[in-house]
Amino acid sequence: RSGPRYLVNCRSKLNKENLKTGTRVCLDPSTLTIMRMLPREVDPLVFNMVHEDPGNVSFSAVGGLSDQIREIRETIELPLMNPELFLRVGITPPKGVLLYGPPGTGKTLLARALASNIDVNFIKVVSSAVIGKYIGESARIIREMFAYARNHEPCIIFMDEIDALGGRRFSEGTSADREIQRTLMELLNQLDGFDELGKGFNAADLRNICTEAGMAAIRAERDYAINEDFMKGVRKLTELKKLESSANYKADF
Repeated sequence: RSGPRYLVNCRSKLNKENLKTGTRVCLDPSTLTIMRMLPREVDPLVFNMVHEDPGNVSFSAVGGLSDQIREIRETIELPLMNPELFLRVGITPPKGVLLYGPPGTGKTLLARALASNIDVNFIKVVSSAVIGKYIGESARIIREMFAYARNHEPCIIFMDEIDALGGRRFSEGTSADREIQRTLMELLNQLDGFDELGKGFNAADLRNICTEAGMAAIRAERDYAINEDFMKGVRKLTELKKLESSANYKADF
């Protein structure tokens, strides 16, 4: 980052392990000593989202949606209340759910009931209010919103009127349409990310997997590849990556 750099002292009572890059601190103006750490700066729009009162709503007040209530509690409430169950089984908890249907079918009421029944932070977002008139402003709000949720775990983000963002992507359109697409891409990035999806693989490994699958099909005297061929390619590439990362790796001819 640009700007002046200072070599400063730190107050002895502060835990220096918590001082990381980007942390906001309070300095003594005369000695430039770090006196205390400040919380992360929160955008006022995100701050107002956090202080949305879900009200005193229970699942018993929602009628005719017993299956939806069971599914949303298994998807959202169970990973927050009992994360050890997913660790024991060895599966990744779901990241979210999509509630869809005509207006007045109980989508917002389900989210309010969920927020009222579990003691977690709750952020309610009206998607149409996120769209700004300046380029990049909407994507910045999405980043601030998810950064606040990560710093205040456990947290539930409820995005109302998601159809304002989740339109079909296309190459042509006005500047407003392109801003909505940029906001949607930022939302998908925050939801899925890039690091967890690869799990040690990169885009260059895709060709190697396809090559191994093709060779497996040739060995089986087939002119087409099946799922098992691709799985063999993945397993072989995984073993090679383990060898490359080990200290005793040597070429085997």
